[in-house]
Amino acid sequence: MLAGLLNWIPSPMQRLPSDNPLVELYRDDWLLAVHKPAGLLVHRSPIDRHATEFALQYARQLNGGEHVYPCHRLDRPTSGVLLFARDPDTASVFGKALMAGQVSKAYLALVRGWSAEQGIIDHPLREHATDRRNKDEELPVRDALTHFRRLATTEIPVEVEGYPQSRYSLLALYPHTGRKHQLRRHMQHISHPIIGDTNYGRTRHNKYFAARFGGSRLMLAATELAFEHPATGEPLRVQCLPEASFTQVLSIFDDLPPLLA
Repeated sequence: MLAGLLNWIPSPMQRLPSDNPLVELYRDDWLLAVHKPAGLLVHRSPIDRHATEFALQYARQLNGGEHVYPCHRLDRPTSGVLLFARDPDTASVFGKALMAGQVSKAYLALVRGWSAEQGIIDHPLREHATDRRNKDEELPVRDALTHFRRLATTEIPVEVEGYPQSRYSLLALYPHTGRKHQLRRHMQHISHPIIGDTNYGRTRHNKYFAARFGGSRLMLAATELAFEHPATGEPLRVQCLPEASFTQVLSIFDDLPPLLA
């Protein structure tokens, strides 16, 4: 069930004009997959009413100005694989497969502490209001399941929270459900919050990494999307390595999987 991150074959990437922040990963008559950088909203949202740039508009630019249809969610601070359908029927078929649990996803995350080598987080999550004006509304609790695997650990001689050394893990995360902020909330639940997470993380660790690397970002990257092609029925796996702002932080590790070193 676990995707073999150590056996990745990165997808060919086509760079777009300099004013387009997306990187093309895959394209055919029905689908367009891109790498979305951290900090870019997928589409207009109540999360930030003042935002003027969206992955949707850049993907449409790549699609010759024709409409594209987001197939799934990717949080603004999360970078990585983002899939668009090039027609509404394809989007509908993919959406049904997603709801049926027939789409697998893989992420990389840098977290505080040394996690177990692997595990399953089975922890229900309350739904989030889509509009902050409704934040006090009582929302239902949904099942949420995440599988994780530890790829590397490190200990650095820096006091962050009262200990002379600080420990971190690089994890592969596999969500089996799609709740809002699921991975971020699940990692907080097991006391291994993701570095750079301003909502669920630890402020001292976030500040340390921001100061050390000259900027802050959520250390969560979507690295793989695997599913049955909605038009051809053939298995399709779209993969990419994290962007430079992610990989530079991984310099704290002495021993990384070859493709991440």
